[in-house]
Amino acid sequence: MDWNLLVICLLTGVINLIGALAYAARIAGVYTRRIAMSFALFNMLVLVSRLSNGLLAPLVAKRVEHAISGGGHDNLLADFRWLMMSASVAVAIGIVLVPMAQRVFSSAIGSMRKRPSLMRIAASGMTPSGLRAIRRSAVLPKARTLLTMKRPKEVGWGILFANALAQGLLVVGVFAALYAGYLVPEFRVTASQLSAVINGVATILLFALIDPQLSVLTDDVMEGALGEAPFRRAVVWISFSRLAGTIAAQVLFVPAAAVVAWIALRL
Repeated sequence: MDWNLLVICLLTGVINLIGALAYAARIAGVYTRRIAMSFALFNMLVLVSRLSNGLLAPLVAKRVEHAISGGGHDNLLADFRWLMMSASVAVAIGIVLVPMAQRVFSSAIGSMRKRPSLMRIAASGMTPSGLRAIRRSAVLPKARTLLTMKRPKEVGWGILFANALAQGLLVVGVFAALYAGYLVPEFRVTASQLSAVINGVATILLFALIDPQLSVLTDDVMEGALGEAPFRRAVVWISFSRLAGTIAAQVLFVPAAAVVAWIALRL
């Protein structure tokens, strides 16, 4: 692995780590009883994660261009495997850090009453006092707790499968389109633009199935129809399905790239 690939792997990991930790904002909202503020924080984290892909794509595209021009990177497929593995590792770390993130986000949501600016709150977290508060929030779940956590009946297997599929497609989207450009270099610009098709399907799944389910569970907790513990377990299971999706991306990648290449040839 060269330094350029290592940097791209780290960036991929950070993007997916932010996305995984965003779920902790929903738990923090239930804990603090400030749902609207937690949604604002959740949406900001998701937005940062999605926009960061805009920085990632040009870096990966350059490696593809070098491979097409014969400038190295002979095993381009292996490079993409490393990138998707980085996403899986980052999501796994995010699941472990959910309890810590919940505490940090709960503190941030409380601070938003005095300073209703997410940027100012983020900046205050970089101060010595903010870093001390983050250090005090450091707590890790016990491995046995994660491994023996029973699936709550409020989260069906269909929702978990849909979330895993959506997350796998989000990981694959840009990568498959760029690799398709390597497969059909004469239409690589067309192929790169088709990432929106894959990401669009994933986004529809998330907004049509996953987000409504989480919103219903949140409302149930606020109305007292569901306890905080089952809600927390539900979020963790959804996080596990996200991890499963990033692992499944390894299987989805080549077929998705082949489909994108086929579409690019026939447009």
